[in-house]
This record gives sequence, structure tokens and C-alpha cells, in this order.
Amino acid sequence: MPETFSVCQFFDDALYEYVRRNVTAEEAMNAFAHYTQNVASRIGITKRVIVTDSGDSVNAEWLFDKGYTFPPELVERMKQNG
Repeated sequence: MPETFSVCQFFDDALYEYVRRNVTAEEAMNAFAHYTQNVASRIGITKRVIVTDSGDSVNAEWLFDKGYTFPPELVERMKQNG
């Protein structure tokens, strides 16, 4: 069975919402990009977005005040692209 991923966004009031569950890596990363660049993330409604694998390990993380924080390769790539 192929690896699947989920994308979750967190809000200021400790609530969270899974915006994708058990999808391909490509679909998860497309959703991750969308939810880290939309209006809610720009104005601070969304505080955190993560991608987890089927083992519930975090594969990517974005924080409102810090931007992309994990994995290191993504952080470095975003720094290089300005």
C-alpha cells in the first residue's frame, strides 16, 4: 500500500482542521502550499500548517510568525528564493 499523507491547519484558539486526509504526497504538498499562502495564513487566522505521514510523523511545518520551519531542505530553498 502506498504512503499517504494528511494536512492539518491550526488556529489561534487551539482548534484545528484536517484539510486533506490520506492523500498522495503530491496532493498533500499542493494543499500545504495553498494553506500556507492563502488569506487566512497571511493575516494570522491560521497559525500552523503541517503535513503528516501515515505514521503521524510531521513531514513539513509552517508557522505564522516564522514561515517554513521543517524540513530543513524546504527552509533552505525558501530562503534562497527570497
